[in-house]
Amino acid sequence: MLDATGIGDIMLDFADPEEAVSYFRGALAQEPDRLDFKRGLAVSLGRAGKHAEAVLIYETLQEAGVLTVEDRIAMADAYIRNGGWAQGEAALDAIPPTYETYDRYRLEAIVADHNKEWAKADSFYDIARGLTTAPANTLNNWGFSKRLRGEMADAETLFRQALRADPSLFRAKVNLVEVRALRREYQLPVIPMSDEERALLYYSAAKIAVEKNNDRDIARGLLQEAIDSHPRHFGAAVDALNALSNTAGL
Repeated sequence: MLDATGIGDIMLDFADPEEAVSYFRGALAQEPDRLDFKRGLAVSLGRAGKHAEAVLIYETLQEAGVLTVEDRIAMADAYIRNGGWAQGEAALDAIPPTYETYDRYRLEAIVADHNKEWAKADSFYDIARGLTTAPANTLNNWGFSKRLRGEMADAETLFRQALRADPSLFRAKVNLVEVRALRREYQLPVIPMSDEERALLYYSAAKIAVEKNNDRDIARGLLQEAIDSHPRHFGAAVDALNALSNTAGL
């Protein structure tokens, strides 16, 4: 028969985040001093997108002097996702340099990006990439960092690497199309895509054509491609094309 610890592990591993939050809230109401329940609630709140609430739990663990290294990483993540960049950086700084994990360096890279410490960001992204068997999101984030710096060729390379790691990562497909469009390369790259994705990518390229490059005629053609490619009615593209034709812009 499973005890409360075993049930908590199952909730963390398999349950819907909101269901896990409800479970750990109820468990803490019965046993408010259980550290494993507090950690379970904090993790579940983070997964449910309730980062401000997760921060409060981690802060109570810190005040009690029972914050583990794994807790510090999770707390840093919660701070950052809640906009607390200074607090997140401080939490990372408190982690011993010998503790090297993917999550640690992923967060270090994000903080370095935020601080525009580009050399540090590149180093941390590179380390994080080597510490995971699923690097697509890290490569995509690294590519977006390169885009923000204006290093478009490097950004394109990283977005392509992200898609080789995970051909289904749609955010990387959009980023790849946009970074090419910024260089006025509007033809869609040869990557796996559904008809609906193709339409959305044409739409993304059209927005860049108008908003960044003022290539209005090209944008009209791209919007028409988006409308023709979409398996259903693509209302946003139709509206954008009508607005562009009326010189109202996208």
